Order: sequence, then C-alpha cells, then structure tokens
Amino acid sequence: MDALPTSLADYGPAALSAVVVGVYLVVGEPVVGAVLHRRFEGRLRTDAGARRSFYARLLVLEWGLALLALVIWLSAPGVDAAAVGLRWPDGWPGPVAGGLALLVVVLVVASTRALRGGALAQLPVRAEGEGRHAELPGHATLAVLPRTPAERRLFTAVGLTAGICEEWLYRGFFLAVLSAVTTGLPGWALVAAAAVAFGLAHVYQGVGGVVVTGVLGAVMAVLYLDTRSLLLPVLLHALIDLRFLAVPDRALPSAGVR
Repeated sequence: MDALPTSLADYGPAALSAVVVGVYLVVGEPVVGAVLHRRFEGRLRTDAGARRSFYARLLVLEWGLALLALVIWLSAPGVDAAAVGLRWPDGWPGPVAGGLALLVVVLVVASTRALRGGALAQLPVRAEGEGRHAELPGHATLAVLPRTPAERRLFTAVGLTAGICEEWLYRGFFLAVLSAVTTGLPGWALVAAAAVAFGLAHVYQGVGGVVVTGVLGAVMAVLYLDTRSLLLPVLLHALIDLRFLAVPDRALPSAGVR
C-alpha cells in the first residue's frame, strides 16, 4: 500500500505518542482485556447489572483509545487521511480480498443460522468450581452475550463500536505506525503483524479465540490494504459481532451464565 508512511518523521511531534499507542495495542491491550473480563466474571453471579456495566466500560475504553489515536494522527503533519484508511475504497476488492470477504460472510450467515437453531445451548457449561461459564471459541465468552432488551441495545452499540474503533485502531492507525517504524514493511508482513496484534488483543478468549480472531484480523488487513479504505473492514467486522443479536435467549445455555 503506497500511501502508508515510511518514516516516523512523517508523524512530526506526534511520533513518540504514536509509537507508545502502537505498542500498547500489542502489549497492553491483551492485559487490560483479560483483567476486565476476569472482573466481569467475578461480578456476574451477584450483580444483575454486570453485563450492562461491562458493556459501558467497553464503550468508554474503545472510544477513548480510538479518540486518542485520532488526536495523534491529526497531530502528524506528514500522515494524510489516505495513509490511515479514512477514504472511500478505490473500487471493489480484488479476487483474493473479495474471495476472503465472501467466505467470511458465508461463514457468518451459516453460524448465525446454527446459533438461532440452538447450537449454543448444546455446548457444555462448566460445573461449579470449574469456572463461571463455558467459552465460545473465536468470540467472547457465553457470559458476555446479552439476555435482556436493555442488554441487547447496549450490545448493539458495542458491536458497532468494535467495528469502527477496532478497525481504526488495528488496521488504520496501527499499520500506519508500524510501516513508519519499519520504514515500509511489505504487504504480507503487515497482514501478519495485524493478525498477531489482533489475536493477542483477544487472549482472554483462550488459544482458540486468539487463533480465530487472528485469522479474522488478517482477512480485515488484506481487505483494507487491497481497497485502501477502512469502510469494508468496518462493515464486515460489525456484521461479525452483531450476528449474536440474532440468537434468542432460549438458545443460550442457562446454567452458569446468568
């Protein structure tokens, strides 16, 4: 992607701040995410508002970090909007990116049908003393999924926020900073870095979650680099998260997740 910066000098006085936030996304975010989820799990059995409170914290943290990255970018004199994906796509994705995006959409539709059919209710829920909930590989824990209308409204905001903020942070902002620090990595290396960083950010989901989100991070990076825009990755990312709104409450395991 020729619009990406190839020198930290492009960031001017914002260079150090850009690097600090970039390092935080790889090193700090996994720790913060794990701590937040552990605290949420601890409150779940005794606090009826635990999910709503957790959603609210996610919204504040993601938007806060996204706005911080936006301010840093606005302070970078040599990094224009095209360098961070804030533009309309050049055109339709190419064969590889388009094929990957289509595959993700097909998998989203198939998984949504399975979820609506009660697939989650068939998953084993850990017994008392083995943990507070069962895990859903590749996404958040089952405990995070909304149960009430109020929770569903907040979860909608969380899903949209993830699509917007995480694509901005892990594709637009992070890849631009990484390209500047390394004086221009080739495309395949940027895709690999995006996969690793995004997978690590979901370490609270376990090994399976890291692998699945890492693969999705790579797909989003390919789509972003191919179209030179964050628009399609944002839409696809939001679709992936919001599919859980199609899951009726009765389809969720009832034990250990309320």
